[in-house]
Amino acid sequence: MHVPLWLALLAVGALGVRLARPPWWLVVVLLLGGYLAAGTFLAPAIDPALK
Repeated sequence: MHVPLWLALLAVGALGVRLARPPWWLVVVLLLGGYLAAGTFLAPAIDPALK
């Protein structure tokens, strides 16, 4: 069975938010920070660490 990565991440993220109940501002800060870091010079250093 092939599941798109975005769907798997969405499911895991929704489950994590539902179970851990972090504040919404923290979720927004982490998502925005990750999105902004992906476009910087740090992206090549972060990519191998996540794989």
